[in-house]
Amino acid sequence: MNLKRLEYFCQLAVLGNFTRAAHKIGIAQPALTIAIQKLEQEVGLKLINRAEKNALLTAEGEVLYKLATQLLSQAKQLELELEELKDLEQGTIRFGVSAMMGSYYFPKVLTTFKQKYPKIKMHLVDQGTAALEKMLLNGELDLALVRSDSENPQLRYTELFNEEVVAAMASSHPLANEQSISLAQFCQQPLVLFHEGYFLREVVGQYSKKNHLALDVRMETNLIELQKSLVRNDVGITTCLSRILQNEQQMTSTPFEPKIEFKLSLAWKKNHYLSKASKAFMTHLSSTLEPMD
Repeated sequence: MNLKRLEYFCQLAVLGNFTRAAHKIGIAQPALTIAIQKLEQEVGLKLINRAEKNALLTAEGEVLYKLATQLLSQAKQLELELEELKDLEQGTIRFGVSAMMGSYYFPKVLTTFKQKYPKIKMHLVDQGTAALEKMLLNGELDLALVRSDSENPQLRYTELFNEEVVAAMASSHPLANEQSISLAQFCQQPLVLFHEGYFLREVVGQYSKKNHLALDVRMETNLIELQKSLVRNDVGITTCLSRILQNEQQMTSTPFEPKIEFKLSLAWKKNHYLSKASKAFMTHLSSTLEPMD
């Protein structure tokens, strides 16, 4: 059975649309259509119900999707193990980390790792911790830096550090001299926030929803420097990790009361084969990251 067609089929099953699936895979839509048709001919079953815009799995397609994901995962593990037999210092690590963590905490870590292991390729994925956890479970990542305050039983975790979440605002802001700020006070201000799916956004969104508060969100962006520029210019206030504002002259950080902690761990899927490259990175990460609690 053609594994490439199975990969295409699984992408189509996840996205439910030929156009989006073809774009994600990086091929033309007609090529994807032909590949799915050939797969259906190969297995002798109708796998997709083609609606106007959606591609829905048939009952047979659901069964094949479940089996195909297992088969593709096993094929990936085999590929990794064979790769290591060739050269223990080669390999590829698919590592997930959020934009903030990648920009402020990892440049030194990644640089020193690449200097030590120049032949190991690093494929970085920038997403929020919720999305990264889902990618780990789907076998799309080897390792990821995720929140570990609520652990998923299908993942293993190595805790790296705790960091405090603070409110960030311009030094001229009326709340800048407060010793602390409540989420109720924060939610009443004009806001510059991360997109949905990021903890620094979720903690605000969950509180506002629970207390039926309408947020005044002036801008949503995951670009840290843009966020800081908007905050410095009084467009709104935001949430961030305390260490990020250490060298800011025009901004100040105010702790929340009660305190909000952000516990981060390195995570990987249970029963997922970890290459020697991934294990080397785990060791390097644990020994290089500065303590932050």
